[in-house]
Amino acid sequence: MSDEENHFESKGDAGASKTYPQQAGTVRKNGYIVIKNRPCKVVEVSTSKTGKHGHAKCHFVGIDIFNGKKLEDIVPSSHNCDIPHVNRTDYQLIDISEDGFVSLLTENGNTKDDLRLPTDDNLLSQIKDGFAEGKDLVVSVMSAMGEEQICAVKDIGPKN
Repeated sequence: MSDEENHFESKGDAGASKTYPQQAGTVRKNGYIVIKNRPCKVVEVSTSKTGKHGHAKCHFVGIDIFNGKKLEDIVPSSHNCDIPHVNRTDYQLIDISEDGFVSLLTENGNTKDDLRLPTDDNLLSQIKDGFAEGKDLVVSVMSAMGEEQICAVKDIGPKN
């Protein structure tokens, strides 16, 4: 071979896909699906019968998991559709900054400071009130397709 060493520029991404393919006919209610490039939770699935020629079609109604918008899509049941990798992680709340960002404690002891407070008023008031009262709060962060958002909050008791 050659004596030269190869140098590769790192792009900072491991190359893991944000979605994976799944046959449309196997996607069920309460599962996840990508509609119009948005990760959605499936709230309704209906399948039409095949015509004289052609495929059975699946009609999906989904709610965007980040902004709550309702989206619809129709896909032939034998075709593949994209399913997002959705993860939920719990972090302990350390601090709320004045510009609307939260400081969270990860499992390995590091801090995560790049998340905004949620836009949902109910969740927002639960977090702010609980934090003001000095409670120990654990927030659930949902992540999919490169987006992250706080989706739930739990009270684990007062700070000692």
